[in-house]
Amino acid sequence: MIHVSNEGNSEKNEIQNLQEKLEATRNLGKGVSRSSMGAVDPSSNAIHLKGSAHTISVSMVTAVPVYLFPSRMKLLLSVNQMSMRTPPSLQHLAIQSLLSNQSLSISALEDLPAVLFPLLFMEIYKQGYTEMLKAMVQAWPLPCLPLGDLVESPDLETFKAVLDGIDLLLAKRERPNRWKLQVLDLRNDHPNIWIQGYHSMAQISYTDVLTDRPTESCGSMMTEEQPLMVIRDLTIKDGTQNALQAHLLQWARKTKERVQLCSRKLRILSGSVSKIQKALGVVRLDSIQELVVSEFWLPGTLRIFTLYLGHMKNLLILTCSSMWTDIPHSHENSQYPWIIGGYLGRLKHLQELHVHNILFIATMPTILRSLPPLKMLSLSSCALPETDLRFLSQYACTRQLKHLHLRTLPMKRAEPLRAFLEHVACTLETLALEECYITDAQLSAILPTLSQCSQLRFFSFYGNCISMATLQNLLSHMARLGHLRRGFYPAPLECYHPEDWYLENFDPGRFAEVGAALVQTLRDVGTNQKVQICTSFCHRHNTCQLYSLTLDGTWVVTEEDLTGLSALPV
Repeated sequence: MIHVSNEGNSEKNEIQNLQEKLEATRNLGKGVSRSSMGAVDPSSNAIHLKGSAHTISVSMVTAVPVYLFPSRMKLLLSVNQMSMRTPPSLQHLAIQSLLSNQSLSISALEDLPAVLFPLLFMEIYKQGYTEMLKAMVQAWPLPCLPLGDLVESPDLETFKAVLDGIDLLLAKRERPNRWKLQVLDLRNDHPNIWIQGYHSMAQISYTDVLTDRPTESCGSMMTEEQPLMVIRDLTIKDGTQNALQAHLLQWARKTKERVQLCSRKLRILSGSVSKIQKALGVVRLDSIQELVVSEFWLPGTLRIFTLYLGHMKNLLILTCSSMWTDIPHSHENSQYPWIIGGYLGRLKHLQELHVHNILFIATMPTILRSLPPLKMLSLSSCALPETDLRFLSQYACTRQLKHLHLRTLPMKRAEPLRAFLEHVACTLETLALEECYITDAQLSAILPTLSQCSQLRFFSFYGNCISMATLQNLLSHMARLGHLRRGFYPAPLECYHPEDWYLENFDPGRFAEVGAALVQTLRDVGTNQKVQICTSFCHRHNTCQLYSLTLDGTWVVTEEDLTGLSALPV
């Protein structure tokens, strides 16, 4: 029912005057009598239309041109039953009828309009009607069943019913005419898809999961050569396992010939050889696009994993962290770094490499020399000799580098870093040299090269030990970069007590004088970048204290999460 809320007696009188116009307009040329039409209610400004089952109230506004109403009038919509509600939708009535007799509904699924399937599935999944779930999975009229978008953490028993329905479907000797299900998606990649309904679900494409999968497959019938695909992001870890994932892996092992388990994002947080083999033995390796490997690994574990790594041919992002593997020096292991590099060389689509807290006896360039050109390289807390930076600049993996992140890599000499930056200066868009203990002399040596990074948009330099004069010189050079929009800089040494700088004993009083001089420097050189001074930071908790320069030339102090390159678009 549409209600008109009146503001003032003049508007109420106007509505009452319009009632006669409305009645005349509706009855004109239609031969409709007042008694058959219903009653006009001046108090509610509505016409009550009589019906066999319901009395429906229709607002005057529905039949009066918009321009006749004052701008201050408000329209309030409400849906009610009988004199206060409109009747339920036909779809809702049909769903309730089907739910009232499950046995009859199961037999009627073959003739059920496809447009009703999503709404019916939502209801039976919510109610936990397992037998109807099994039947609906077998009769699902779309290529994709996006179960992960329906519920974030599916109930295990209800999830088992869905897999049982797939088993029954796969066991049939003859394919049903309406068999279209090709993908069971357990991720949450399509928000509100169940609310949007049938037509939106029909548009879902999965060409991003398997790059070599035919694009037309999502709209065609399944064949013996094209098994059903189940998609879920997986995490392999020690301790208690996720019950749903454990059941899925067990089920996938039993149905491996007929079902392909795909995982676009895979995290391996365990050094257990058996757990890694059990999971990777059933996952389609070329479906993995983002891989995280972490925790302490023995040499044997790394050897076995490397065999799987070479088959992840569609891998885009590789992250390795907290791996302190010591490969012993022996005749058997002397060629092992080259073997790792050989398997990495098969990853022709790799775009990002993140290496954190890694210690290999073998040098990094030996392992990375076979990589394809990368878009992003992130190295932090690694045992990386400075000379390796020079070697990296000679490899194909850094020729098209757009994002370079170096953190907690102490630089004793500037020349290797200068040579590396010179190699990537033309393509770099984001650059982070964080907590590398770069001094005034080292920065002065690399500053001309930094000035050549003409495409730079983001620059992070906090955690380095430079004086006020050197910081002012750095800001002057960075102001010449027309694309630079944001810069993180360290507070100069003058802001700390000289005897305990390493304790990060920052003095806000000293910064007041320093900050005023920095503002004047930035005004003199002119810059479009957002300048932020990092006075303290904690990488373990990913937090920092920032002094941010505002448009009016004042500094605002905030506690924020560290903005790393992982948060920037690649």
